[in-house]
Amino acid sequence: MATSRTVETIEELKTLVGQEIGVGPWFEVTQDRINAFADVTGDHQFIHVDPERAAKTPFGTTVAHGFLTLSLLPMLGKDREGVKVDLKQKMVVNYGLNRLRFVSPVKVGSRIRLRSTLQAVDEVSPGIYQFTNVQTIEIEGGERPALVAEMLSRYYL
Repeated sequence: MATSRTVETIEELKTLVGQEIGVGPWFEVTQDRINAFADVTGDHQFIHVDPERAAKTPFGTTVAHGFLTLSLLPMLGKDREGVKVDLKQKMVVNYGLNRLRFVSPVKVGSRIRLRSTLQAVDEVSPGIYQFTNVQTIEIEGGERPALVAEMLSRYYL
């Protein structure tokens, strides 16, 4: 991973393409969070919210919604160690995803964290840059990640 530092220019940021630029702290996924997500989305499938029925599945317990795991990306990246980007931007927006895979289920009580790798920095219009980051959410002690997403962000300078 890149050492902790702040990048203040596009040119400097471009030198980091292909490198891991950050790792976030561990975060526990609780049943309360899973239930709250189910309430917000209306997805009350038993594998998420019914511990007794979920115990009889191959998972052996309840699991987080894939979209809950995805929705945690901003929070998991907020306090990450590594490269901070401060381009004195006017705003930053999530532009979408090129690719998303839910690789492994996140069982209730699991701890997860985010690893970010900068894949590309492209100027899409004068003063507007698109960053592509590979966001990998790993599960503590897991052999495979929970999620791998190619995420797009737009920086308006």
